Amino acid sequence: MSASDEGHRIESVETVYQGWGRMLLATLVTPDGSRITRQIEDHGDAVAVLPYDAERGTVVLVRQSRPPLLFRGRAEPVFEVLAGRIDSGEDALGTARREAMEEAGLRLGALTLVGDFHAMPAVSTEMLTLYLAPYTAADRITAGGGLADDHEDIEVIELPLDRLWDMGMAALADMKTALLVLALRERLAAGTWPPAA
Repeated sequence: MSASDEGHRIESVETVYQGWGRMLLATLVTPDGSRITRQIEDHGDAVAVLPYDAERGTVVLVRQSRPPLLFRGRAEPVFEVLAGRIDSGEDALGTARREAMEEAGLRLGALTLVGDFHAMPAVSTEMLTLYLAPYTAADRITAGGGLADDHEDIEVIELPLDRLWDMGMAALADMKTALLVLALRERLAAGTWPPAA
């Protein structure tokens, strides 16, 4: 049953901060007529993609400094899949290809949709579209590393699959990365991916 079926509705929304994203304060009316306020973070939707080279048995991941992790006391960057926000006028596929080129210098062809997921539905409006993507050594056409204008300093890591499995889920502290690694492992075990050329 959806929130609207239960009688919840948004009465008003106030923007309390506008920057890269927006922080909103929503007033909701509950089924019994009570009014409550909730914070909502809105920065748009995003994509994430895990490239996999079947011939060499490797994946491409990145690491970079993340201020929220520093704030939590974690100085060591975490392994992440290639990801970014969907810009105005872009679709999820185009964004995945753009981010792969910017972050890892990787030209992607076909992408396999894993699914669309709400990353933090209690707080954020973000819908995260996840993909797996085959690649070969020839698809690495630049060094990657991110955009200088965005002050990105991204370390690109081509990781052998056996090392990725040996790391275990605890080493993958990023949720979207863990989910895509599990999706890859499941499909490889079932023999359903990568698609035949």
